[in-house]
Amino acid sequence: MPVSTDELRAFLVLAAELHFSRTAARLHLSPARVSRLIAGLEARIGGRLFDRTSRVVALTPLGRALRDRLQPAYEEMIFALEDARTEVRSGQATLAIGFTRTTEGQPLRRLVRAFRSANPGCRVTFHEIDTFGPHYDELRRGEIDVLVDWLLVDESDLAVGPVIDRQRRVLAVSTDHPLAGRGSVSVEDLADWDHAAHLAMPTALLDGFLPPVTPSGRPIRRSVQVDGLTTLIAYVANGWVVHATVEALGRQVPRDDIVMIPIHDLPPLPLGLVRRAASRNPHVRALAAAARTLRVPEPAP
Repeated sequence: MPVSTDELRAFLVLAAELHFSRTAARLHLSPARVSRLIAGLEARIGGRLFDRTSRVVALTPLGRALRDRLQPAYEEMIFALEDARTEVRSGQATLAIGFTRTTEGQPLRRLVRAFRSANPGCRVTFHEIDTFGPHYDELRRGEIDVLVDWLLVDESDLAVGPVIDRQRRVLAVSTDHPLAGRGSVSVEDLADWDHAAHLAMPTALLDGFLPPVTPSGRPIRRSVQVDGLTTLIAYVANGWVVHATVEALGRQVPRDDIVMIPIHDLPPLPLGLVRRAASRNPHVRALAAAARTLRVPEPAP
């Protein structure tokens, strides 16, 4: 009986994550669906690929052997799709750049100008991805060549850099919130209020924006789950949550009922390139070279 590509992809993602919920989030599936895909693959092979307990997921020797043989073949398939996509672009070289609502702006424009100046024969296309979604799915599937995003990445198959900007950290609050008149806030202040989050975001990205605990160990409450940026802004404007973000959000979503207060003890967030570590795309390398020629301004104090 043939093995489905869904089973193979679920296996490779679970082999990297070793966590059913994170795997499900990356694949836009339920954990139960992931479990069924893995069980189906194990049934076809005739052996266990993972040892599973209530707390731990680990590859068996058979699972490690399959991962080591399957991963290069899967990456080669992605390369083949990437090459085919390039060939059908009217014979013209094209670089597909992904971004989110908060990462499209002047740093991206400066980068693209520098790239096109050095590579006039390459067409650039832009593709917006979900600000609060899994972030890297389109990149892994080869639908975009590179992602301009916050460099809070802990994914073994992805590489990051160079940096093209650094953004000051701020707390978005409603204009009638008790913190609205403050000149700045600290990480410790974040534990006093409810926050919104979208748990489909990669863990490293979510924790980088909103630490789960303060330096003194106080938990920071992620009380409200939201399904998008517009929903989050509505919660903030109504004073129901506060939102730890970057100053770019204030420029992208200007509001007269929300103020941005600097968080003085969180470091600026770096913005830069995220790409597949195994990618052979020469235009991605050229974009990285263009990024290295840019002067990265220091964020305003």
